[in-house]
Amino acid sequence: MTVQAKICGLSTPETVDAAVAGGASHVGFVFFAPSLRDVAPERAGSFATPPQVGRVGVFVDPDDDLLAHAIATARLTGVQLHGAEPPERAAAVSRRFGVEVWKAVPVRTRADLDVAARYRGAADRILYDAKPPAGAALPGGLGLRFDWRLLDGFAHPLPWVLSGGIDAANVAEAVAVTGARAIDVSSGVEDAPGVKSVDKIAAFLQAAARL
Repeated sequence: MTVQAKICGLSTPETVDAAVAGGASHVGFVFFAPSLRDVAPERAGSFATPPQVGRVGVFVDPDDDLLAHAIATARLTGVQLHGAEPPERAAAVSRRFGVEVWKAVPVRTRADLDVAARYRGAADRILYDAKPPAGAALPGGLGLRFDWRLLDGFAHPLPWVLSGGIDAANVAEAVAVTGARAIDVSSGVEDAPGVKSVDKIAAFLQAAARL
């Protein structure tokens, strides 16, 4: 089984190169000032990637001006909406900017999964991530893992990506439990919050390639 892997929250040329060399299907750049992984669109745009690697920008309730600037400057092929964006907003982003739209759905209980169905026809992919604790400053990238068994038997309304608390040591378990064909990792390939490790990126992608 081929499992796609997106390495998210990249901010240096060395880590982007490691993701590409390791076979990542996508690289992700965070455009959200409160995040330790925030990167300027101009800097993200300076990172070289081959045509087959998708470039996904992560946003939290962005306005159109930010989207337009980041998409053009960072040469994005996809937009990941990680805030409270309703289906109507996701659809509008897709229509206006012509990029692939991923919508993050925070999960703690089985009922949380039902939100995904609202985005059928509005988004291209759903990203299931762990729901942050109440009062958390960030909507994701916290290294939290939800109960993967919640996805057992769930009828996914859209192509989907699994995220939250995944690393080289547990990616095989994550795929075995959920049947995921696409994985998103950020904190799981870091030496410290916001500090990506070239070695951990390589190890994660090697582990994913064996699946």
